[in-house]
Amino acid sequence: MSMLNTNQMPIRSVPLLDTVAEYNSLKVELDAAVSKVLASGHYILGPEVKALEREVADFCGTQFGIGVANGTDALLLLLDALGIGPGDEVITTPFTFFASSEVISQIGATPVFVDIDPISYNLCAEKLEAVITPRTKAIIPVHIFGQPADMDLILEVADRHGIAVIEDACQAIGSSFKDRRSGSMGLAGCFSFFPTKNLGGYGDGGMIVTNDEELAKKLQILRAHGSKKKYYHSMVGYNSRLDEIQAALLRVKLPHLPVWNEARRVKADRYKERLAHLPIQLPHELPDRYSIYHLFIIQTDERDSLLQYLQQNGIGAGAYYPVALHLQEVYQDLGYQLGSLPEAEYASQRTLALPLHPHMASEDQDWVIEVVERFFSERG
Repeated sequence: MSMLNTNQMPIRSVPLLDTVAEYNSLKVELDAAVSKVLASGHYILGPEVKALEREVADFCGTQFGIGVANGTDALLLLLDALGIGPGDEVITTPFTFFASSEVISQIGATPVFVDIDPISYNLCAEKLEAVITPRTKAIIPVHIFGQPADMDLILEVADRHGIAVIEDACQAIGSSFKDRRSGSMGLAGCFSFFPTKNLGGYGDGGMIVTNDEELAKKLQILRAHGSKKKYYHSMVGYNSRLDEIQAALLRVKLPHLPVWNEARRVKADRYKERLAHLPIQLPHELPDRYSIYHLFIIQTDERDSLLQYLQQNGIGAGAYYPVALHLQEVYQDLGYQLGSLPEAEYASQRTLALPLHPHMASEDQDWVIEVVERFFSERG
């Protein structure tokens, strides 16, 4: 029995992301990959992890890939490998998932937030110089929602001050800035293979890519309890290794990623064309960027009401991100206040993700568009 909304229109259930559809599209290959690993008896840092590390590095245009337990650990291990700790400062954006600043706090450094560009939602590179101090040791730009930040200007500022740039590309695998893949432009780049990502596993997983051989070697030691040879420890490390089964599954998916990313772009363009007449801010792809639309973000004064309306009509929309990081309770002692970073605060009150994924049916997208149009029509 189908549900009805208040206008007696049949409700069509549309998830924000359909991981089951993605699995079903490659079920035979994915199941075979798992069986192969199970039969091998080699489950930790085996041939599948090594192969995926090579393949992801090649995909990004870097020399080295280091598989780790998740995207958060990728960031954390990098900061540790660079010797960053108490007394140091690391610059990042306030408009992102908490992990980007959480790792800075975890190693004892202080996160310093720079306001965002209101069009791309990325860290505003023009505002970097003003917050750099002698204690600044790194910059973590986040390629938010799948569109790269202005890496030319970020790298220029960083080079001038001798500061490391770590790309948080957890939402942006396959995106590019001036034909350079995200993750390949800074000292190192970090990826997450969380199931909702464009290249998602079936559990947690992460990867670091870099062209710095010494850094790669140090990260390989850090991820395995600070040990290069079993039971011999040269540093205090972590237990942060990408699972062999996850690596095998991701190797099946990786060759499909360019096609999937392009499918997202086609569906994003369809949204833009069909929703252009409405009083909302649509995503804007800046020059020299190739966005992979990890999320399709719109902006409206009526975000909360629209979100509720979409959910009532079976649509899995979500608010990204409802509280800017500098205003989170955990960072009260940093001294930021309401109004400190106005662009991030403004966006956090207005931004909303509509369903978008490579396997999204046209009928499902039509339903989302119809419901969004009806919401604004009813409001006159």
